[in-house]
Amino acid sequence: MLSYAWPIALVVLSNTVYQICAKSVPEKMNPFASLTVTYLTGAAVSLLLFLLLGNHGSLTEEYSRLNVVPFLLGVAVVGLETGYIYAYKAGWPVSAASIVQSAFLAAALVLVGAWLYREPVTWNKLVGIAFCMIGLAFLNYK
Repeated sequence: MLSYAWPIALVVLSNTVYQICAKSVPEKMNPFASLTVTYLTGAAVSLLLFLLLGNHGSLTEEYSRLNVVPFLLGVAVVGLETGYIYAYKAGWPVSAASIVQSAFLAAALVLVGAWLYREPVTWNKLVGIAFCMIGLAFLNYK
């Protein structure tokens, strides 16, 4: 059970800290300048964790296994972080931005799961998406 729960707990904790940080980027700071520090810090932490927790292989050996995916992931992460920083600069409340994107992301991933991974689109998933959209209506109701 713990091996199933701890990764999600880490995502929730990290995403909470992430949202606080994204909203707290200084208003007058260029988001891309902020992201350079973010990624340098991330690279340093990743290297440290590789050295401490890795299987004692070499980085050169690991890098020999590269394909296009880590590069695409890097572009996607920059898009995510830039989107959140600009959303917060535009005035999105921290309590709503993540919920709105998560609802639309859930719907998009049901389609992606069906298309790329042949995951079944069940009535439960469709009802779940409907509830997400209803929740957005309540969230944005004034």
